Amino acid sequence: MDLRMEKTEKAIKNAFMELRSKKALEKITVKELCGLACINKSTFYSHYEDIYALSEAIETETVASVLKSIPHAQQYTFENLDVVARELCLAFVSHISLIQILFSGKGHSYLAGKLETEIKKSVFEKYPQYKDDPEKNILLTFCIQGAYYAYWNHQDMDMETLLRVIENIVKALQTEEQLSMKRSKEE
Repeated sequence: MDLRMEKTEKAIKNAFMELRSKKALEKITVKELCGLACINKSTFYSHYEDIYALSEAIETETVASVLKSIPHAQQYTFENLDVVARELCLAFVSHISLIQILFSGKGHSYLAGKLETEIKKSVFEKYPQYKDDPEKNILLTFCIQGAYYAYWNHQDMDMETLLRVIENIVKALQTEEQLSMKRSKEE
């Protein structure tokens, strides 16, 4: 991408984020965005199909950025899901202002779903034998979604307390899951 296109892309995204911080996605018009970005409509349409495509692109970038900010993502196992939950919460913290703008209102469940999909994809690339294991899938869903919603609903709480509680819950789930697997093997 040449420098001019890069600048235009940045202007479009910045204008979108400014507008999105003030109003719902469906209330943003291309005309309004173009005025704020100092571009014409044809320039916008050469980059994006519509406002929703722009939003989707920025949301996808945000999810990728959140996941990239998790320090030990490649070292996750089903034995250290408490670390996954902790680091996921810390990744939310580092992206909270962007998340609050992009995923306000009903978008929170959308973000949680996208994160779950991407984390599961990464985990199952490493452990393909667990992809069709319902217990592993449920455990991962609970850890990812649970950490997300626990964080989201308790942002005002002391962060160390929140992280400790989330880690303890996930450790208890891991222990239960390991006991369940052991019982299954014995039967």
